[in-house]
Amino acid sequence: MLTEQKVQELEQTARELRVDILKMLHQSQSGHTGGSLSAIDIMAVLFFHQMKHDATRPDWSERDRFVLSKGHAAPALYACLARAGYFPKEDLATLRQLGSHLQGHPDMRKTPGVEVCTGSLGQGLSQAVGLALANKVSGCTSRVFALLGDGELQEGQIWEAVMSAAHFQLSNLCIVVDCNGLQIDGFTEEVMNVGPVAAKFAAFNMHVIEADGHDIDSLGQAFAAAEVSERPVVIVAKTIKGKGVSIFENKAKYHGLAPSDEELQVSLQVLGAL
Repeated sequence: MLTEQKVQELEQTARELRVDILKMLHQSQSGHTGGSLSAIDIMAVLFFHQMKHDATRPDWSERDRFVLSKGHAAPALYACLARAGYFPKEDLATLRQLGSHLQGHPDMRKTPGVEVCTGSLGQGLSQAVGLALANKVSGCTSRVFALLGDGELQEGQIWEAVMSAAHFQLSNLCIVVDCNGLQIDGFTEEVMNVGPVAAKFAAFNMHVIEADGHDIDSLGQAFAAAEVSERPVVIVAKTIKGKGVSIFENKAKYHGLAPSDEELQVSLQVLGAL
């Protein structure tokens, strides 16, 4: 269980990470606002409470691995990695610039702390399954965490990977689905309905846990339960696209739209950064 103090600390961390995300997106005038903001509470709990990792040793063999399968939410990952000390925070201002190590999608060859290259939706989970299987075979006790989008569940490769995870009993794998109900073309239930999400994963013999993706305590409990499961776990996290600033919330147009000058000022005021 997370203490009240830790919950408050992580809530503040998530607010500050939102500020970093919006500033870098505004600077680049390119990138994905909605899905980065919906995922950041999940990632704050992972990077600053749940996962074992060491920025001074990015290749530490005993580290937990994080795979951002929804690679377009790279700004959220970069904000976490910079805060954790993998590279200077000042680098965030170079997002998507020519020559920057912060590409539009995560690149393991360029950015410290990035485990695998992702961005082609559906493929990240297969890579996470491979990492988890390798750990199991080698006797390594480290865990693998994979963050998916709910629109990403429309990819058939996701279900092949899930079937493999269950078959090989990868209890060291924890999948988190950022269920914000939106994708680039609109609401998932209208574009290609992926529901019922929890029931689908349960049918593949996964241990399914449902959580509020913006409630730190709920997420903490979900990850604690996942840690002792004897099966691969899927945390279905209910979220809101663009969470944290009402002008972005639950609006498909901000899937890949960076904040304007005015929107940034409104955001910073809402988030207490002015």
